[in-house]
Amino acid sequence: MESRGNFGSRIGVILATAGSAIGLGNIWRFPFTTGQNGGAAFILVYFVCVLLLGIPGMVSEFIIGRRAQTNAARAYGSLGRKEWRFVGYLGILTSTIILGFYAVVAGWCLQYLFAAIAGQLTGDAAYVLNYFKTFSSDPVKPCLWAVAFVLITHLVVAMGVNKGIERVSKLLMPLLLLILVILVIASCMLPGSVAGVEFLLKPDFSKVTGDVFLDALGQAFFSLSLGTACLCTYASYFKPDTNLLKSSVQIALLDSGIAILAGLMIFPAAFSVGIQPDSGPSLIFITLPNVFNHAFAAFPGNGYIISCLFYALLVFAALTSTISMHEIGTAFFHEELRLPRIHATWILTVVCSVIAVLCSLSVGANKNIALFGMPLLDFCDFLTAKLMLPMGAFLTSIILGWLVNRQMVKDEFTNNGSIQESFFTVYMFAIRYIVPFCIVMVFLHQFGIL
Repeated sequence: MESRGNFGSRIGVILATAGSAIGLGNIWRFPFTTGQNGGAAFILVYFVCVLLLGIPGMVSEFIIGRRAQTNAARAYGSLGRKEWRFVGYLGILTSTIILGFYAVVAGWCLQYLFAAIAGQLTGDAAYVLNYFKTFSSDPVKPCLWAVAFVLITHLVVAMGVNKGIERVSKLLMPLLLLILVILVIASCMLPGSVAGVEFLLKPDFSKVTGDVFLDALGQAFFSLSLGTACLCTYASYFKPDTNLLKSSVQIALLDSGIAILAGLMIFPAAFSVGIQPDSGPSLIFITLPNVFNHAFAAFPGNGYIISCLFYALLVFAALTSTISMHEIGTAFFHEELRLPRIHATWILTVVCSVIAVLCSLSVGANKNIALFGMPLLDFCDFLTAKLMLPMGAFLTSIILGWLVNRQMVKDEFTNNGSIQESFFTVYMFAIRYIVPFCIVMVFLHQFGIL
């Protein structure tokens, strides 16, 4: 069987793994949630939640993956009991479903990039709204764009870990950051933009309630890809001397920094033209085109360059996430079925393309494609986000915190004693008590019980 490969450099580890966490949610969910929940006060609460839940959860999956040096299912099974492979299977299934419906929205971003380049996104608010409705309800175009995005992802993953995933991450992540910084500068230069900056970054501690803390916990949980088996799979390509705790902190800071910059891009421009930004796909495909058409009218090209850069940013952010999700299943089929990597990649590409087409039709041309009264895309989102992800992350914390050999965990955490052990006791307390408790809180809050 072909060599598994490894990440060739420390920066490759950071950029590829951070890229798996940085996605469309950083751009359409985090800024809005921050602005509505106290601005900078929410950001402070969010960082506390990253310390309590995010970093210990990331380290746990890193420990499992690097120790086993294999796909997620076999990695969990190697911890001591074969039935623990179920957690790995759960993560692989979760990531496959997510990739399927995520590709739909990623395909919309790709289409909007080409539309922006072609100058088709200019017009009044009614035109922009009608453009999105017409495109999303088309029976063919959204499906083709979704499949196209899966195929682009396929091309990267098929090249392998070092020549594909790491090399592309080293290209995309700096480009993503550069484009984001350019857009932030342009947005903050607009008249009236100071109000948007204050909305995002001025602390309002009166808004910090129990619900805000639970929202921040949920944001930390989903933003860092916990429970998808992505971190476990990527860690299986880490070198033995990788500092897992340090890498987790760096990835969490990079992920959070991108999300804050996204807010500094969106809010100043929106406030400049008096448009209250919302959340979700409507922000990306309806609200922001209107903002670009009005706020950047005085810029060179009447906002044309800004619009093109923005949708390029979205495509890059989506691609870094889809690559990681694809790799999870690819590694599994490659190793468990002993298939050449290219064949394993094609299996996942075909499966995810089918899911993507069905999900695309369910919110567009054929709303009869539904489960439990929800369009298939919404059902897949509900199933993974509200049930499968919390279950996978919770079981991981229980297994690593309570059931496996403590010395094994310590050896991995400290790289067999070569790294200072001072934080290990703190980590074990967090993974035993704090992380499971936080995940239960996120789970209950999603269903309105808390």
